[in-house]
Amino acid sequence: MLALAIQTGLRVSELTGLNIGDITLGPEPSLTCQGKGRRQRAVPLAANIAALLHAWIRERGGTRTDPLFATRSGRRLSRDAIAQRVHTHALTAALSCPSLAGRALHPHVLRHTCAMSLLQAGVDTSVIALWLGHASPRSTTAYIHADISIKEKALAQAAPLHAKPGRYKPADKVLAFLESL
Repeated sequence: MLALAIQTGLRVSELTGLNIGDITLGPEPSLTCQGKGRRQRAVPLAANIAALLHAWIRERGGTRTDPLFATRSGRRLSRDAIAQRVHTHALTAALSCPSLAGRALHPHVLRHTCAMSLLQAGVDTSVIALWLGHASPRSTTAYIHADISIKEKALAQAAPLHAKPGRYKPADKVLAFLESL
């Protein structure tokens, strides 16, 4: 479930709303979900995530209309249940990754992780916006501001300025022009 959330960038409501029939396995695996504003979208699945889902669905059983992730009694997992699982796995991960210790991780962080991974892979922000189901590509600009490596690449590509240190002194022609205005 967590691997699916990280790879697809689904919102918690989209994740809990998935049914078994929303998963398409085969040569081009994908999932279909209903997002904000009742907008439908399809998200491709990586081969390793498709293999995990294939094994999960085979083990889980059920019909196409059953929730993909359910409680012991067969009901959909709640937001709190998913948050609890994120918290539990974050504690376990902190044992081998000390920088996670003491951090309050929540399910939405998985969505941000997906967006940042796509951005760092060089995916255009308009494609990321479509991937995440954003209404506008402007919603994706926060990820650009958060990633300093993108800023460093832009700086490296910019032509160096050939400015001499010190105070700028305009030429007489420039001063004369400005005075005439």
